[in-house]
Amino acid sequence: MTRREWLALISAAPLVKAADTAPVAPVAIARCPSYSEDITAVIGGMFDQLGGLEPLVRNRTVTIKINMTGSPGVRLNGVAPALTHYAHPKVLGAAAYWMGRAGARRIRFAESPWATTAPLEEVMLDSGWNVRSLQSAAQGVEFANTNFIGKFKTYARFNVPGQAYMYPAYDLNRAYEETDVFVSIAKLKNHATCGVTLSLKNCFGCIPASIYGDDAGVGEPNENPGSGRAAVGHEGKRQPSKSAPQELHFGATHDAGYRVPHIVADLSVARPIHLAIIDGVQSVAGGEGPWIRGVRAVQPGLLIAGLNPVCTDAVSAAIMGYDPRATRGTAPFRHCDNTLLLAEAHGAGTAGLKRIDVRGLSIEKALFRYEA
Repeated sequence: MTRREWLALISAAPLVKAADTAPVAPVAIARCPSYSEDITAVIGGMFDQLGGLEPLVRNRTVTIKINMTGSPGVRLNGVAPALTHYAHPKVLGAAAYWMGRAGARRIRFAESPWATTAPLEEVMLDSGWNVRSLQSAAQGVEFANTNFIGKFKTYARFNVPGQAYMYPAYDLNRAYEETDVFVSIAKLKNHATCGVTLSLKNCFGCIPASIYGDDAGVGEPNENPGSGRAAVGHEGKRQPSKSAPQELHFGATHDAGYRVPHIVADLSVARPIHLAIIDGVQSVAGGEGPWIRGVRAVQPGLLIAGLNPVCTDAVSAAIMGYDPRATRGTAPFRHCDNTLLLAEAHGAGTAGLKRIDVRGLSIEKALFRYEA
């Protein structure tokens, strides 16, 4: 046995054990050819297949982390972002409608939009969204830009249980703490750094640029951030603001393909996701947005939802034509570690398809290969 084979053997053993013992929950798949369909009815049917929303949301506050990566002005072939790389507002509105019907007390849409502290509603308007339609989807709808401290007086600290990969804890906007239910609504698409960006990777956007941004304050947060999180999150060239817990092994790696998946996996257990919804009606392949060379528009015509993010992302990756248990060097994780396996090893859920109860459309019938 070579040294390489031995290292592969001992590193795989914990993952195999985690796959057998990690939590599992059903995932629903539905056909939805376009945004002209009755998306509310389609999503309502999926929620029914998952056992209904009332036990999850009744009399509770729900915070929905949406996916609006990149500036609203950067578009693929001039097309509205919601038709390519943003989660579509119709999907958000339909989810909020059923949560309201199920008795949710308050529904908060949250995102850390690119390089701005403007109200989230303004970013939505710049993206061509009908904000009033979202506001009227249910009672108690509100919006939060979580790129900075916002309306709160302090940040919330989310500790990583067990052995953290990157940071022992993460300081986030209190919108992610002052909630009973946390939902991730993502897009069915690839990612240049993580291979795929689904409900788990969507939550990388929870970390505020005021603390983890390129222009974050050294001692205290910069409450007027105007940049992304490349230097801290992707490259490891600097620590976050000293007000937050510092990186455990600073300087050990500057590989974004290692760093970002491990941060995402940490967040999966520090701020657990209770419901994952994947918008695969229209999307992009080859990357997460128009700034990635070679990205192209695709139309899988699908919606996916599940009560466990790792299970939901595993099914979503399989629909895209990938093995959700693939390791680094294999598509789509050619240059990165597999976030699903890292989250599974943390105990967040299983990426093993054989253990997941898929309801509605089968993976085989939903299959839409993102690459040859």
